[in-house]
Amino acid sequence: YQKRWVKLDADYLRYFDSEKDAYSKRFIPVSSITRVASVGDQKFEVVTNNRNFVFRAESDADRNEWIRTLQQVAEERKSKAPERTPMSLTATDAMDPADKSGFLELRGFKHKLFVAVAGDKVFLYKNSEDYRLGIGITYIEMNVGNVKEVDRRGFDLTTPYRIFSFWADSDQEKEEWVEAMQHSIAEALSNSEVAERIWVLEPNRFCADCGSPKPDWASINLCVVICKRCAGEHRGLGPGITKVRSLKMDRKVWTEELIELFQQIGNAVANQFWAANVPPSEAIGPTSSSQDRRRFLIAKYREGKYRRYHPLFGNQEELDRALCAAVTTSDLAETQALVFCGAAVTCATGDPQCPTPLALAEKSGQRLQMEFLLHNRTSGKGCPHHPHRRAGLPSTSLCRAEFSRRWCTLQDGVLSYYENDRNAVPNGEIKVEEIVCLVNNPPHAHGIESTFEVYIESERLYLFGLDSPEPVREWLKSIAKSFVPPRAEELLGHDFERIGRLLYKGGLNLERTKEGWFALAGSTLYVCFEDSERQEALQLRKLQELCTCPVPSAEPTVRDPRPCPRRLRAAVAGRTLYIQGERRLDFLGWVHAIQKAASSSGDTLSEQQLTEADVPMLVDRCIDYITQCGLTSEGIYRKSGQNSKTTSLLEMLRRDARSVRLKEGEHQVDDVANTLKRFFRDLGDGLFTRRWSQDWLQATALEDEEAKIREYRRLLDTLPTVNRATLKALINHLFRVQRFSGDNQMNTHNLAIVFGPTLFQTDGKDYKAGRVVEDLISHYVKIFNVNDQEMKKQQDEITAIMKMREAASSGTQQAGDFICTVYLEEKKTETEQHVKIPATMTAEELTFEILDRRKIVMKEKDYWSCFEVNEREEAGR
Repeated sequence: YQKRWVKLDADYLRYFDSEKDAYSKRFIPVSSITRVASVGDQKFEVVTNNRNFVFRAESDADRNEWIRTLQQVAEERKSKAPERTPMSLTATDAMDPADKSGFLELRGFKHKLFVAVAGDKVFLYKNSEDYRLGIGITYIEMNVGNVKEVDRRGFDLTTPYRIFSFWADSDQEKEEWVEAMQHSIAEALSNSEVAERIWVLEPNRFCADCGSPKPDWASINLCVVICKRCAGEHRGLGPGITKVRSLKMDRKVWTEELIELFQQIGNAVANQFWAANVPPSEAIGPTSSSQDRRRFLIAKYREGKYRRYHPLFGNQEELDRALCAAVTTSDLAETQALVFCGAAVTCATGDPQCPTPLALAEKSGQRLQMEFLLHNRTSGKGCPHHPHRRAGLPSTSLCRAEFSRRWCTLQDGVLSYYENDRNAVPNGEIKVEEIVCLVNNPPHAHGIESTFEVYIESERLYLFGLDSPEPVREWLKSIAKSFVPPRAEELLGHDFERIGRLLYKGGLNLERTKEGWFALAGSTLYVCFEDSERQEALQLRKLQELCTCPVPSAEPTVRDPRPCPRRLRAAVAGRTLYIQGERRLDFLGWVHAIQKAASSSGDTLSEQQLTEADVPMLVDRCIDYITQCGLTSEGIYRKSGQNSKTTSLLEMLRRDARSVRLKEGEHQVDDVANTLKRFFRDLGDGLFTRRWSQDWLQATALEDEEAKIREYRRLLDTLPTVNRATLKALINHLFRVQRFSGDNQMNTHNLAIVFGPTLFQTDGKDYKAGRVVEDLISHYVKIFNVNDQEMKKQQDEITAIMKMREAASSGTQQAGDFICTVYLEEKKTETEQHVKIPATMTAEELTFEILDRRKIVMKEKDYWSCFEVNEREEAGR
């Protein structure tokens, strides 16, 4: 035994000639210690993976203290997962690559030593085997070092405690060693404050790409913390994809906002997006070669091969719109996914005051969103819009380079894809029982003619592509037939855009979540409910309400105790349906697709959001508001509103009339009237249609009034359903307006002068257009077959509206407030009451109001119920 001074810290067990020495004779990494045990009087053994060391203390008590402390430190080190210090690894660990390593001569030693420069330290080993095991002689902290060239092959590493004189094998080797040590000194002297703050988060303590510990470089636009070797490969990708900076040396770039951004996103959130689908065979580690790193980083960041695709991927317009919404919130993960799935960082927002997403984020006070956008102004388009190797199906011509060509088979409930048709072992398999959704994408959504998506239960997305749409439909039908149950096979008869399994609640039982099968085709959502033998068709453009709402936190789902946090609420045909996804990825796609299908899609009447009566909701909203607020407004429809307000309101209503509520005081009558006129004037194909408009104009030449009315009725029957319903609603409204001509100065003739050119889109060039409108208003009852009961109901509603307006003092009234006929106990004329129902009125408040009007006194144990029944009495509650 030789007496040595021994030191133990969190990383190393080291021994020295004396306690005054600065540099050890040997160090043993704590991470390599597997066991510490007593081996006799005052002696104990430190066992590593490859070598044993025996120590003798001065007493048994001292020995026991060493054993206890070593065991404690070793256990603590193991409990810290893979956190490792540079060059402290054993053969069973992944070796942390050094910045520079190799043999050098050192004065005072007979044989060459193996030297490694790693981070802010220089390590000395007896040989390369010890380097591999991680058991060395000593290490030099470079924050006190200085490198100086001595002669052609020699250089000195000077510290306050000792001068290390090295000789290299050549001039070039010497220059490389000097440069590596100078970089190590610079790193040691750099400011570690930023690194320490970013390393507070556990995932940021390891390289986002290879897992090396204590990474002190970062990509400031991708928001990932990376090691030095990966940083070098990042630079090769170019600044359009990744902007590399040092955590310790690039002090100026690290603003408070950027540091907070890395604390919010960092490696955990970033890799949930960038590395969502990394096959174990393609992952890299700390010891991976430069070539492997380069291959992996190109696939990961340039090609986006492992990304978690956003549901809007491939739809540029929707991606940009979603980005404009996301930057006004604190959801940085959503913004990151949108930007790196193709959303344009500088896209137009449509808001003159905030023309870019950056301006929107600034207006909303989202500092971190602004920081992220600033660093990605030039990199948003660097990420590809086309997936790489997401499995393409066989076709007669080669797919685009971003796809890899694969031979695919569907057999025995398994969708397999192979390298080619001669391979017996597939590259991958998808069990059809795991599929939750299939999507048929629009043409050229991902750079080739036809693509479709397969979503599975583990929240993975597979993208397949072919060169023509017919084979895509065949594959979709075949795959759907394999995973859709027999009770829902009726859905396969539709040319669906999306088909899959969702959870829902509906009807009278809202307590239990049920499982249903859904298929979206055009603007119709076909559903096979759990308790129904036949499919039901929901006309999405006729929804009375469509919105997303949170799922109660305590509410479980059929399959997953951690459901998607939001659900879709749709009110249609007298009932409310709640739709909820089992998985977030495919459900977000469903939400977007349903919202798009339920919105207006063009400029013809049939493409608008509709009421149950087949009237465009935009028309219904405007008529409703003017009926309640503008029947007596002087010059209604003749006077023009403000052009800017009309344009803005028309755009809002066209986008989503269902969600717009017109309010008195907030919206002016003339602006709303002008909006309605402009809608009809700009209507594609017109209200009377191009095919039949001339016939309507020619009918005015008939001199016999009865013959003219018969011709109008015949032409009315030739119109499409929506046009016919809209024309009746509009003429009914104008019929009401002219009834108040004593107040509003708009008689039938004046209304015809305004609406004739508008409805026939003639710009006043044909006087017959006004004649048609005047005839329709004058003979409204006969042409549209309005019976006495309907006329009485209209008159009662108008009377009730006028009484309320006369009695009203001030305040705002929503166009959503409506006049409702309420019957007391029996549906008879003598029991009816006309009541204004605000959106906030409860059933209890309505009940009390009716009882007060009829002077009915509530007695103890009296129970009154309020029933709401739709106009056709098909549903009630």
